[in-house]
Amino acid sequence: MSTAPLLTCRNLVKRFGDVAAVQDVSFSVDSGEIFGLLGPNGAGKTTCLRMLATLLKPDQGEIQVCGYDVSRQTEAVRRVLGYQTGDTRLYERLTPVEFLRYFGDLHGMERGHMEERIEELVAMLGIEDYRAQLCGSLSTGQQQRVGIARALLHDPRVLILDEPTNGLDIISSQFLVEFLQRERERGKAILVSTHIMGEAELLCDRLGIIHQGRLLWCDRLSRLLEDTGEPTLTRGFLQIIHRGDDDTARPEPAS
Repeated sequence: MSTAPLLTCRNLVKRFGDVAAVQDVSFSVDSGEIFGLLGPNGAGKTTCLRMLATLLKPDQGEIQVCGYDVSRQTEAVRRVLGYQTGDTRLYERLTPVEFLRYFGDLHGMERGHMEERIEELVAMLGIEDYRAQLCGSLSTGQQQRVGIARALLHDPRVLILDEPTNGLDIISSQFLVEFLQRERERGKAILVSTHIMGEAELLCDRLGIIHQGRLLWCDRLSRLLEDTGEPTLTRGFLQIIHRGDDDTARPEPAS
């Protein structure tokens, strides 16, 4: 018996003035799945993710997370969702542990459980060596790990990561890939936005390609290669993007 996806969005639209940043976007993410949202810079990826994470209100469309409506049940959604932004911003004068305690309090976590969870994440994410340093002194990769710990602190069923390997070295990037694969095995629904083809190919069960705010394609990688006749994700991705450009440039038929 099939179960409902943990994350679903239908017909999302977001405009900023006359600019349609997101146009009629629909997709879903199942339990135990990593879904990759691919697109060039400025394609609308971050705008989509911010709407899904309750940080930006859509002009049109519906979003459900674990059965909760994002517009009407925002607090319930935040209890089951973890979001990591593309530009990790930590409180520079707090240590990683103090930073995590602050967000644990915001989530209303019981103190004993929160401390156990923090210790678990510190060990799991390799934060132990710099747990007592101020966040402002940490490297980009170290800050990224602390940011991911924050997103995972309340053990959410749905995890949204915006360009998670941005600025990371190869060791930190590989660590993150392996970590997300383990979280998938635990049944998490994981949505990752990226413009890095190798990362998407390694991580994602399904892919959505977004360009100029429109979702041009959504399916498994094998289906993309089959549909485009291309041998690699990069070439298949470029073909889909070029098709989208051609459709946009094509004049409307005369009435």
